[in-house]
Amino acid sequence: MAGMTKVLIVDDDALVRAGLTMMLDGADGISVVAEATDGADVPGTLDAHPVDVVLMDIRMPKVNGIVATQQVRARANPPEVIVLTTFDTDDNVLKALRAGASGFLLKDAPPSRIVEAVLRVAAGDPILSPHITRRLMDQVVTSADAYTTARTALSALSPREHEVAVAIGQGKTNAEIGAELFVSVATVKAHITRILTKLSLGNRTQIALLTHDAGLS
Repeated sequence: MAGMTKVLIVDDDALVRAGLTMMLDGADGISVVAEATDGADVPGTLDAHPVDVVLMDIRMPKVNGIVATQQVRARANPPEVIVLTTFDTDDNVLKALRAGASGFLLKDAPPSRIVEAVLRVAAGDPILSPHITRRLMDQVVTSADAYTTARTALSALSPREHEVAVAIGQGKTNAEIGAELFVSVATVKAHITRILTKLSLGNRTQIALLTHDAGLS
């Protein structure tokens, strides 16, 4: 198992679990080490089977994927979460991203796309394109409370970190941000790391959502 990306599949549909397990176990560098039928089973399963990536269904009968994602990301050294959905217009996708998911996949995505997504998030790379992130954010109207909370949170950033956060919210890549601010990509990544730490966020998608709530992107 050394060097393998270990995966937990969480879905109440036995056929979906079986198909994903067969697909991922047949891919180089990936091993499905456990399955769960509901979000309620996730904490105990992770205690018994530590993994790198969780493939999480959104709609489940007892504990849904949004709540389960929050619980996963609150753990010490949490695995990455990719949520599974039938429709990419589902507003629950945005809720799952706010909860800390690294991205989402449609259940009918090509096998190669699913394998690529698992390996990428395990390596710390985002799987949501800026375009998709913007489209999801544009579906919602920010409440007054969310606006105030976001503005307060962002006030903890330095001026340069604030610029980087806003650029992320505008859908810009690290290379584009670096060119705009006349700094290296490595410097941009360092700013992002500090932003995530200061704001207690898990990934750049959550930064983008926060700047959206603050009315800055």
